[in-house]
Amino acid sequence: MAKSRRSSSRSTPSDAQAAWLRRGLDQPGGKLPLFDERGQRVKRPTVEACLKAGWAERWFDNPLKPDWLVCRLTDTGRAAMDGHGTGAMAAADAADDARQGALI
Repeated sequence: MAKSRRSSSRSTPSDAQAAWLRRGLDQPGGKLPLFDERGQRVKRPTVEACLKAGWAERWFDNPLKPDWLVCRLTDTGRAAMDGHGTGAMAAADAADDARQGALI
């Protein structure tokens, strides 16, 4: 039997999921945005897949918009971002800091 192309047991986020999760890295409490960079709501399947994988968690219910999922990044989500390119960016930043320190 053929394996489904979409697996719910992904070990790393898709590009769309990673783009959403990455936006919570620098936010207080890891708050994840409700809207993308173009002002469009983040797609519910993206949010639900991240919740199911444990990369995000529901933070609180919005009484004015009960259908909106207000979420925050989990420690597992932060770790998944390390495996999705942000670790390399952090290493590059550390190398830049070291070079700057050497110049002073």
